[in-house]
Amino acid sequence: MRTEQKAPHQPGSDDRAARLAVTVFPVLVLLAGAAGLLTPGAFAGWTESVPYLLGVVMFCMGLTMTPLDFKGVARRPWAVAIGLVAHYVIMPGLGWIIAHALGLPPQLAAGVILVGCAPSGTASNVVTFLARGDVALSVSVATVSTVLAPLVTPPLTLLLAGAYLPVDAGSMMADILKTVLLPVIGGLLVRLFAGRFVDRVLGVMPWLSSLAVAAIVCAVVAGSADAIKGAAVSVLLAVVLHNGLGLALGYGAGKVTGLGRPASRAMAFEVGMQNSGLAASLATAHFSPLAALPAAVFSVWHNVSGALVAAWMSHSSRRDQGEAAGTRPATATPPRAPAEEV
Repeated sequence: MRTEQKAPHQPGSDDRAARLAVTVFPVLVLLAGAAGLLTPGAFAGWTESVPYLLGVVMFCMGLTMTPLDFKGVARRPWAVAIGLVAHYVIMPGLGWIIAHALGLPPQLAAGVILVGCAPSGTASNVVTFLARGDVALSVSVATVSTVLAPLVTPPLTLLLAGAYLPVDAGSMMADILKTVLLPVIGGLLVRLFAGRFVDRVLGVMPWLSSLAVAAIVCAVVAGSADAIKGAAVSVLLAVVLHNGLGLALGYGAGKVTGLGRPASRAMAFEVGMQNSGLAASLATAHFSPLAALPAAVFSVWHNVSGALVAAWMSHSSRRDQGEAAGTRPATATPPRAPAEEV
C-alpha cells in the first residue's frame, strides 16, 4: 500500500474486499472453535502444529509488506513511537488489571496477560481503513510492534504473568524469533525478489492466513474442551473488557497527544486489536491449551467489535462531512489486504 493520504475515499472493490475480510473471518474462526469444542477427539495432536500454523500466518504477512511500510515509520517517528508506547503499556497493563480484578485462575490469568503483551495484528489496518482513519500510521505501528515483539513480549510477560505461572522469557524470545520474525523476514524477501509472482497470488494470502488462524483456534479449543464450559463466561467477560478498554484508551491516547481524529482512530485499533494467534501459540507452548483460550476468544471478538466500532466511526465521519458545507476531507487510501486476522 502507499503511505500517502492524498486521495479521497472512494467506495469500490478494495472497500468491499476489506469489508468481506472483516465480516467472514470471525464466522470462520467461530466455526473452527465450535468444531474443536464439539469434536475434540477429531483434532487430537493438532496442538503440536500451532507454531507452524503461526509461521504460515506471519510468512503471509511478510509477503504483503513493502519497503514503503518502513519508510512510513521514518516519515512520522513521533506518531509511531506514541502508538508503540500506548500499545505496549495499555494492553499489558489492562491484561494484568482485568485478570486480578476478575480473580481468574492462574492459567487463564496468564493467558489474558499474554494477549495484552502481544504485538498488533494487521486486521487493525483494514478496520482503520473502514473507520476512515490514518491507515499509514496503522500499518507503521503494526509493522514495528511485530518486529519488536521478540524483545518486548517476553520480558513484559515475565513481569506481569510471572506471579501466576513460571515464565521462561529466553525460550519465549527464541520462539517468537522462529515463528514470527523469521517468517516475516522470509516473506518480505520473497516479495522483494519475486514481486511479480507474489502480486499474482496476493489475493489468496488473506484466506490462507485465515484458514491457518482458524486451525490454531480449533487446536486450542480442542485441547481444553473439557475446561471451557466452566470458564467460558469469565473468559468472555475478560476479553470484552480487555478489547473494549483498549479501543477506548487507544483513541484517548491519540487525542491527548494531539494526533488528530484520523490518527486517533488508528491508535484505537492498534492498541485494542492484538496478534492473538501469536498469543495462542505462545500460551500453548509455554503454559497450556487452557491458557490459550483467552487468545482464541479474542481472535473472534476483536474482529467483531472492531468492525462495529469502525462502522460507527465511519458513520460519524460522513455525518460531520455533511454538516461541513463545501468541505471534503481526505482519507486514507485502501490498505493492502490483511495477511492475518490477529
